[in-house]
Amino acid sequence: MNVALILAGGTGSRFGGEIPKQYIEVSGKPVIAYCLKTFVEHEQIDGIQIVADEKWRSFIREWAEKEGCTKLQGFSIPGKNRQLSIWNGLQDIVKYGSEEDVVIVHDAARPLVSARIISECVNVCKEHEGALTAIHVKDTVYYGRNGRIESLLERDRLIAGQAPEAFRLGPYYRANERLLPDKILEINGSTEPAVLAGMDIGCVAGEERNFKVTTREDFERFEQILKSK
Repeated sequence: MNVALILAGGTGSRFGGEIPKQYIEVSGKPVIAYCLKTFVEHEQIDGIQIVADEKWRSFIREWAEKEGCTKLQGFSIPGKNRQLSIWNGLQDIVKYGSEEDVVIVHDAARPLVSARIISECVNVCKEHEGALTAIHVKDTVYYGRNGRIESLLERDRLIAGQAPEAFRLGPYYRANERLLPDKILEINGSTEPAVLAGMDIGCVAGEERNFKVTTREDFERFEQILKSK
């Protein structure tokens, strides 16, 4: 079983609106509806679990029905940070999932995830314990401290993580469990607990268009992409 865990628990918009960015409408649909449609239509996705505040759940159900979603398994409570939201989702998924199932973690605010990326995340997990979607760093990167440049990093070995990130359920659940109750609050990326636990993580090539909609400029870029279709 392959379960998509969609994170939609954010409570605010970074450019001052009252509506969380994942629920703002762009070209007649909320941002979350775009990635939801991709997961709904993907033949390798068997179930969908969504982390969302209770007040937005009826709204999500309405759009899920519009997208013909029959895969929605349920909702999970948002946590104090992103990783605790994932942990809450994992606790719900293990109630109906098994050790070798794959959980695909994705941000609702990344609306342009492709079916190709989802497929490769699932397929990489057949050979590894997890998969990280990433793109190569284009700019020259330096290591600096106290306002001084100390060294040059090897750009060819540097990658920037995106989402989705996929993991075998059992090992990933335990990797997060061992960080409770405090260390999990320091986690910034979904793959970090897996790396700390020594899990075998493969890579999937990301895409420039798979960006996270955060700023006003991001929304304008997203809208232009939709118009260009």
